[in-house]
Amino acid sequence: MKQKSAEYQKGLALLERLHGGQSGEQLVRSLETVCPDLIDMTLEWALSGIMGRPGLDLVTRELLLVASCVTIGGGAEPQLAAHIDAALKEGATKEQVLETILQVLFYAGGVKVSNAMRQAGEVFKQHSL
Repeated sequence: MKQKSAEYQKGLALLERLHGGQSGEQLVRSLETVCPDLIDMTLEWALSGIMGRPGLDLVTRELLLVASCVTIGGGAEPQLAAHIDAALKEGATKEQVLETILQVLFYAGGVKVSNAMRQAGEVFKQHSL
């Protein structure tokens, strides 16, 4: 096994912080025998390279990802739930999550926003909100 880069380690730490015990570990397990390079790219580029940048705090970054997942709609439900969960873990409020979802109503459409609200409700239950 090759030595993992500093970026990989930074991304892994951020993955654990944001998604530990849940979607992050599931992502790694689901891809480790199929395409471990995708795991490396995700950790080094998406997490360390993008999420780990200065300029925006993690709550803002997670809320942006919530909005993006709402706009994508069908097929992004696991990612939507994971980013709502991470936003809450980082200190976002229920109101901030709901307002983020509502913000994209006219761009994403009513069906996508309605579905995202139901998904948010499930995550809120897990957080006892």
